[in-house]
This record gives sequence, structure tokens and C-alpha cells, in this order.
Amino acid sequence: MTINKFAVTMPDTLTHAQVMRYNRHIVLPQFDLSGQETLYRSKVLIIGLGGLGTALSQSLCASGVGSLTLVDNDTVDAHNLPRQLLYTSQHCGMKKVEAAKAQLNVINPDCHIEILDVRLVDEAMSALVATHDVVVDCTDNLESRIQINKACWEGGKPLVSGAAIRFEGQLFVSVPAKQTSCYGCVAHVFQMPELSCTEAGILSPVVSIIGVAQAHLVLQTLTDFGTLPAGQLQLFDGLTFQWQNFTVPRHPNCTVCQGSTSAL
Repeated sequence: MTINKFAVTMPDTLTHAQVMRYNRHIVLPQFDLSGQETLYRSKVLIIGLGGLGTALSQSLCASGVGSLTLVDNDTVDAHNLPRQLLYTSQHCGMKKVEAAKAQLNVINPDCHIEILDVRLVDEAMSALVATHDVVVDCTDNLESRIQINKACWEGGKPLVSGAAIRFEGQLFVSVPAKQTSCYGCVAHVFQMPELSCTEAGILSPVVSIIGVAQAHLVLQTLTDFGTLPAGQLQLFDGLTFQWQNFTVPRHPNCTVCQGSTSAL
């Protein structure tokens, strides 16, 4: 896999038209023009283009992130449409990355979008992670989350992880530069469900809620506004519409963030 094509350099400043487009961001004193220009220079890697990834990518693209890389090797199916809101019936049978890129180009032509129709192996994952500012895990299985977490920690890249099943959602942010806990620590402390949405079901708005929340956390990570809840597991219960928040300390047996080179 060639990585060089992802080394896109964005302009340092916004045009007048772009300043007007993002005016509602820019007038926020915690965000300002500098925050919007930071977004425009940023490169975000999105792994998984299901319900989480489609909600996330729409929000990041519309918000003015300059470069997105979309990774998924699946195709659009009719059963995806109720919760993967970027796609339409006309996209059924298309590769998700191709359909998503076409839709996102309509939302914001200024957003540079690269696509990869693959399932990444460890070496390729690490090389791709290294060329981005933030990685977002929108996958639907524990094995992929562990792989992505390891690549991000070893590459020193912030990771925004999300998951959703049934009426439940979860969010977790790890920042290696701040020596937070990692997703491996979460997996040690909390039992992670390995059921798929096919087996257990999923309520459509739940994935959109978690995906848009991931986008918010990405913007916080990139521009440093507010207080980023790094190292905290956020749990959403759609049956009661309530959130719970747990601080996750670095686990002494985590072989990722405790410096061991062995597998988790």
C-alpha cells in the first residue's frame, strides 16, 4: 500500500469565502479563526464507515476538517440504510468508501478525501496512522479496536473510539502524549460485548448520537477547546437517555500503554 499519497499539505490560511462559511465557529471565543485554520490543516483517519463512521464523517467534513481518510472494505446494503444516514437506496451494492466520498464531496468540496477499500494489517495500519493527526475507531468488533489502539499508542497518535449496540453506546479518548490510559486498559476493566448488530440489533439514533459525539471529541482533540475527557469511558443508555462517566486508570497488566511489545 502506498502511503505517500496521503501526505496532503493544506494552506495555512482560509479564504474569505471559507471564513464566511465557518463564521459561526469563528465567532466562538474558545474556537476563533485559529481553531478553524487548525481544522483546515488537520488530517483525520476514520476506520469504519457504518453508522458511527457515516455520522462522524458528515460532521467533520461539514465542520471544515481539511483532510479525511476513509477506510472500509464493505459494500452498502439495504439493511444499512436506517442507521447509516450518509447512504441512499441508490448506493446499495456500491463500496461504502466510494459512496461516502461522493456524498461528502457534495457536503463540502473543500474537504480532501482519500479512500481505502481494504482491511488493514498491522504494518499498513501503523504506516497510515503515522500520517494523520487523529485516528477515529468506528469499527464494530473488539479485535479491530485492539489493533487500532496498539497502532495509535505506538505511533503516539490520539485515538477517539466509539461503539454502539442495542440501545447502548460508548466513547473513549486516549492521548499517548498525555500518558492517559488506552483502550487496552478499558478492555481489561470493562467487559466489552463481542456481539454484532446483526445478532443483537441496534436502534438507529444511538449510532448517530455516538458518531456525532466522536466528531465533537475529534474537534476538541485537534483544537484544544474546553476540557477533553481523555482516559474516561463515557457510556450512553438509550433506554433511560442517561450518560455515565468512569475514569479509567492505566492498567498494570496492559501490554500496550505500559510499554510491553507483546500483544494485548
